[in-house]
Amino acid sequence: MEQTTPAGLAVAERAPAGTTDRRAGVLVLVGILLVALNLRPAITSVGALLGEVQTGLSMSGTVAGLLTTLPALCFGAFSALTPRLSRRFGAHRVLLAAMAALVVGLAVRPLAPSTPVFILVSVLGLAGIAAGNVTLPVLVRTHFPRRIGLVTGLYTMVLNLGTALASAVAVPAAHATGGWRGGLAVWAAVAVLGFVPWLGALRADPTRTAGAGATVATRIRPARTRLGWALAVYMGTQSLQAYVVFGWLARIFADAGWSAGAAGLLVSLVTAIGMPIALLLPGLASRGRDQRPYVVGLIACYVVGYVGLLVAPHAGAILWAVLIGIGGGAFPLALLMVGLRSRTPAGTSAMSGFVQSVGYLIAALGPFAVGFLHDATRGWTVPVVFLLVVLVPQLVGGLIAGRNRYIEDEAAR
Repeated sequence: MEQTTPAGLAVAERAPAGTTDRRAGVLVLVGILLVALNLRPAITSVGALLGEVQTGLSMSGTVAGLLTTLPALCFGAFSALTPRLSRRFGAHRVLLAAMAALVVGLAVRPLAPSTPVFILVSVLGLAGIAAGNVTLPVLVRTHFPRRIGLVTGLYTMVLNLGTALASAVAVPAAHATGGWRGGLAVWAAVAVLGFVPWLGALRADPTRTAGAGATVATRIRPARTRLGWALAVYMGTQSLQAYVVFGWLARIFADAGWSAGAAGLLVSLVTAIGMPIALLLPGLASRGRDQRPYVVGLIACYVVGYVGLLVAPHAGAILWAVLIGIGGGAFPLALLMVGLRSRTPAGTSAMSGFVQSVGYLIAALGPFAVGFLHDATRGWTVPVVFLLVVLVPQLVGGLIAGRNRYIEDEAAR
């Protein structure tokens, strides 16, 4: 049986049924959304204030470059550990600990007296974000098994909202609080909001004790399946595209003749387009058993957008930004398929950890590769062609992962 919250979301019913379960379902949903809100500000706020941070800590350009790549490296490293922790302690406890790590990291980071301390506490916060990235699809699969598309769309949209807010507010917050330290500290207060609901949601955790689910999870090895690798490649290549777009697209537009302010607005348009896509696409794609048409459609938007950058980077900039923003819908689609391609929360946990671990390591290569190609060729033609080439494995991985199949079945074979 299932119950329905006032928002129309199905909540798995657990004995004893009644008002308590409904309240627990609403609490979990609120907790998921507040966690999603906090999964990117810790990263984008540093990017917006990187110059001030670099000056304040006497940070070298090389170390500053490492700092911009640190999120992807931490996501790749810590994502693989999260499923093991979830099997032992339960997904809710892991998420509570992850948010605690994020709060501590964000609170201590502005107080860092040196670059090593700043990086160390940044790693702590990023480890919490990595665990949150992996755990949210598991909680959606556990508590909203019949509304995976809707809830995935909601939390992905809120995640994008947090990204946009941090980019827009970081500099004004720094000015209002007297410098970059105050501008970074405000996000610790926001992170506390994501911590509080899980104190009350622990009782709603059906995975809090080791049992059959944990035993099954130990037999699921996505790395030994075609589906696991296909989805990991799809996740990694779409994340690579996103890292490059947000890291380099403004520079591409600026070199095409747009002012720095206008180029930044064009990149903001990419983010703005991505928000309704993130909300609507998972719900639409989850209605059918085959997500391959959506994979192809999003790839097509990327192709036209990138070819446009090669042919008319100035004249058609708004259209290319819109198409690239639509193509970025590959991110919520990848998160959706993590849930749809598994039968159980244990399968979702194994898949989420593997896919995001491998995926973010792939993504970390993108900004470096594009920067190297630009320096080597003194232009943007080869880097954009590189992005077009990366769409090939993204398409192949998406077509394999988009078919109606399950990780548990492939793992059993």
